[in-house]
Amino acid sequence: MNLQNLKRNDRLLEQLAGEYVLGTLRGGARRRFEQWLRDDPVVKRAVAEWQDRLHPMAEFAPAAHPSPQVWQAIENQLKLGSAPVRQDRRSFWLGLREDLSFWRGLGMASTALATILITVMLTRQPEPALPTMSFVATLSDDKAQPVMVVTGDAKRRQMTVKVVMPQNIAADRSLELWAVPKQGAPRSLGLVANNGTVVLPMPEDATPESIPVLAISLEPKGGSPNPNAPSGPVIFKGAWVQI
Repeated sequence: MNLQNLKRNDRLLEQLAGEYVLGTLRGGARRRFEQWLRDDPVVKRAVAEWQDRLHPMAEFAPAAHPSPQVWQAIENQLKLGSAPVRQDRRSFWLGLREDLSFWRGLGMASTALATILITVMLTRQPEPALPTMSFVATLSDDKAQPVMVVTGDAKRRQMTVKVVMPQNIAADRSLELWAVPKQGAPRSLGLVANNGTVVLPMPEDATPESIPVLAISLEPKGGSPNPNAPSGPVIFKGAWVQI
């Protein structure tokens, strides 16, 4: 696979860019992709789009800290320098294994996003207070700035809308979330806040196949009088994708 072939295969480019941002693209494939990334604007744009799409998910990430044993092992190694002390090296590696989630993230620190996603999605079990994310959408403004993150929990049939960039909305206005299908009229999913988090019921058929896009419109207080169409401007939107 060379760069020209990659640029002609949009699906493969998207897959490699996503894996690069997540940190799961490794070895020779990662080094080759990084070379393309340095030289080619198309590859740079694909990576930037994935970073913008996934970065707001950091808002859902619980903090992850190394254990005291790991810090002690690091301190011991710093004191010992390069001296080959078998027992201390053994305790050092045992400490690393105990905190594998932390060190996986640290090893992928080429982006802060990789640390967060690897910690949350690969090495940690979901905490009870956090939704199980089956679907996600990053809703952005006309300047491509992420404003809200919408996650869908297929098991609980819930959508969680979290504001990552608080908005100044007049008291006589409301923000309304819409499902935009491939065919037919938009469908109102409910009102959302201009700050904080709101949980809404998720329709049975709210999948990317039937609803590829979610959008937010600015409406009169209480929402659009027409449940099948926004009455105000659409100010944020984003693709609804499956995790």
